[in-house]
Amino acid sequence: MSEQMQNIPIAKPWIGESEAAAAGRAIMSGWVTQGPEVAAFEQEFATYVGAKHACAVSNCTTALHLALLTVGVEPGDEVITVSHSYIATANSIRYCGAIPIFVDVEPHTYNINPTLIEAAISDRTRAILVVHQMGMPCDLKAILAVARRYNLPVIEDAACAIGSEILWDGQWEKIGKPHGDIACFSFHPRKVITTGDGGMLTTNNLEWDKQFRLWRQHGMSVPDTVRHGAKQVIVESYPMLGYNYRMTDIQAAVGREQLKRLPEIVERRRYLQERYHEQLSDVPGLKLPTEPNWAKSNWQSYCVRLPDGCDQLPVMQAMLDAGISTRRGIMCAHREEAYQIEAWSCGSDRLLESEGATDRAIILPLFHQMTEAEQDRAIAVLKTATQV
Repeated sequence: MSEQMQNIPIAKPWIGESEAAAAGRAIMSGWVTQGPEVAAFEQEFATYVGAKHACAVSNCTTALHLALLTVGVEPGDEVITVSHSYIATANSIRYCGAIPIFVDVEPHTYNINPTLIEAAISDRTRAILVVHQMGMPCDLKAILAVARRYNLPVIEDAACAIGSEILWDGQWEKIGKPHGDIACFSFHPRKVITTGDGGMLTTNNLEWDKQFRLWRQHGMSVPDTVRHGAKQVIVESYPMLGYNYRMTDIQAAVGREQLKRLPEIVERRRYLQERYHEQLSDVPGLKLPTEPNWAKSNWQSYCVRLPDGCDQLPVMQAMLDAGISTRRGIMCAHREEAYQIEAWSCGSDRLLESEGATDRAIILPLFHQMTEAEQDRAIAVLKTATQV
């Protein structure tokens, strides 16, 4: 089948022989669960983002759960966040027995609107959970200014943002340094780099990092690596209720290879974004994503808002009929049945930008191996489909 006839996926991980060899190395070592490969991946990841500590876990949802628990979120507390995110963001709050307080997003970045945060703070607010949506950094300086006035920790849902950067005190720094208190990453295949599944927490707080490590392994007092390397018998204890949130050494070995690819992946994605922007700028009414001058996205996704009078689903269907995959705008958790069982303190009338982004935006294909011919084909079909 020719390239012109092949379907174009929305995303595709860039993995190959080096990842296969790394997985094989871990398998042949005999140590396949959390062990030396995980420890090495954590160190390399921390070095890459500029954090003092990095702790690998099973996925980003578990990372968010541990982050919220560690900063003290308890049943009945409130956590300010966005509805306009994959449902895992809100779910992690509910895992703690806490209540997500949804605020609206900015229309051009799809990120939390910092000017709306203060009005959502109550005497039950325990934390602020922000999302770097589709890899675009939030306005962390504005968010932290509010959070620090109220002594609230800031957790960054950086699931999509590995490789993204923010201008901080005149220097470009990686998302995950962290600039808030804890940042959480995903290695799902839909993300920029993948371990099949997996997650990472970064922080500069040593005590919090120790807490992550206890909780991720059932609260066990002695790590496997210490016990197996000991010259004397060690019997572990379980002083707290913990979780099975470990990453395997097979995953971590793959992650180490993916981390080596990351600079090239981000460079390619930024190039493809520029081509999208150049060739779509002349489409009447089509709103393209905006990158603030203090942010450098990794362009995990390229999301456009359709012209007025142009219906989302017919456009997506026309592209699918032409063999081009798309996705609707990022979901809103408050619209889902699981979030309609209680009267949340925000109503949909206060989330108009979030709902508009879900209903009026589509995500276009973008992945490292995407050719210019494939991208040109996607652009041509979109232009035809959006003519109103």
